[in-house]
Amino acid sequence: MTKDTDGREIVLDILLEILERSGYSHLILRQALNKYQYLDKPERSFISRTVDGTLEHLIQIDYVIDSFSTTKVKKMKPLIRTILRMSVYQILFMDRVPDSAVCNEAVKLAGKRKFTGLKGFVNGVLRNISRNKTDISWPNDSVRYSIPSWLVDMWNHEYGKDTARLMMESFLEKSKMSVRINRSRASKEDVLDSLKKQGAMIRESSLSDEMIYLEQYDYLEGLEAFQQGYIQVQDVSSSLVGEIADPQNGDYCIDVCGAPGGKSIHIADRLKGSGMVEVRDLSEVKVNFIQENIARCGFTNMKTRIQDARIKDPDSIGKADLVIADLPCSGLGIIGRKPDIKYRIQPEDLNRLASLQREILSVVQEYVKPGGTLIFSTCTINMKENEENVNWFLEQFSSFHGVDLSEKLGSEFHSETMKHGYIQLLPGVHPCDGFFIGAFKKGKKNE
Repeated sequence: MTKDTDGREIVLDILLEILERSGYSHLILRQALNKYQYLDKPERSFISRTVDGTLEHLIQIDYVIDSFSTTKVKKMKPLIRTILRMSVYQILFMDRVPDSAVCNEAVKLAGKRKFTGLKGFVNGVLRNISRNKTDISWPNDSVRYSIPSWLVDMWNHEYGKDTARLMMESFLEKSKMSVRINRSRASKEDVLDSLKKQGAMIRESSLSDEMIYLEQYDYLEGLEAFQQGYIQVQDVSSSLVGEIADPQNGDYCIDVCGAPGGKSIHIADRLKGSGMVEVRDLSEVKVNFIQENIARCGFTNMKTRIQDARIKDPDSIGKADLVIADLPCSGLGIIGRKPDIKYRIQPEDLNRLASLQREILSVVQEYVKPGGTLIFSTCTINMKENEENVNWFLEQFSSFHGVDLSEKLGSEFHSETMKHGYIQLLPGVHPCDGFFIGAFKKGKKNE
């Protein structure tokens, strides 16, 4: 570490912001890494891994602390609680950091933050855990996988225990950075050459010729391919929306919940400069984010609009060949990327979100012209928000029918439900994030 910057102190401040002040992990971590750009790559890697790892394993970590401390986690002072949590993560999961160093640094941090009187407590708890860590066992799947028990129960019921465990295991695996190549902007060969010249390690996806995985790069924003708009951050699951949509030359498309613009940019890329993709979202901040991505990628067949998807736009009725509705959802499918989601979402949120989705679908289905397609997607794993809303939609709007997806995707994504117009992707089962896609055509089934 540099003389005036201690990586563990940065970790402490990030985790305090997330765990004690309800900050969003991906935003807080990104802001911190931008602020400390002068730190070298190993230091920033340590910060990222410790923050993400502590959040991913939080329930497990709290169980361990409670097993060895007379004062329970919930009763501790926030700063001491956070120091112990980040230190236990290092003791249990970071073999390269000696336990003695973890204990010593934790004690120093407590003293530096004016908790000198609790240095002995911190030291005692951590050294006790270090001595006994090989004997620790987990009482249930909630603790083993650090997933709230209500979510474990829901997934066991909806998907069965074996599938639920595959999903929960996958959430604890290291997330891969995937990007999609904008093929109308640059050839795949040129993009790969550019990335390799800047030292990025590339792994091509077997699932899509457009998708690649990046490793060992420093800053995404520092890559020429990103700056020139040749690549767009997107998970394989999200890119399947573009595959299923399969827009045709000259199509007019509306994306009603479009930030940050990945799906819309994919549609615009496939249109190769023809047609128009109108990307909408609720706030100026979100629309500005979309505009930044459009400007970076250089697409001229795109425009943006601030629009609440719940409020009907009379001028759009019957105008769109394709409507994309990536609906607000609980986000349970991307816990592997944003681990704090599993602690934020509560059971009552699922009903509220499912109702909000229905409200939006009721409005935006009117924008689809006869023969056009509505695609709704979520990044969650929850039948209320997904399968149940498919059934509701088809009952409410009889002018639509499910599009047979059987020939749209590769064999890795086979599901019996595809012939009925939808697929639920499960992490650990499918090679991507948890994601749901439903596609519905307006008009008679044989037209």
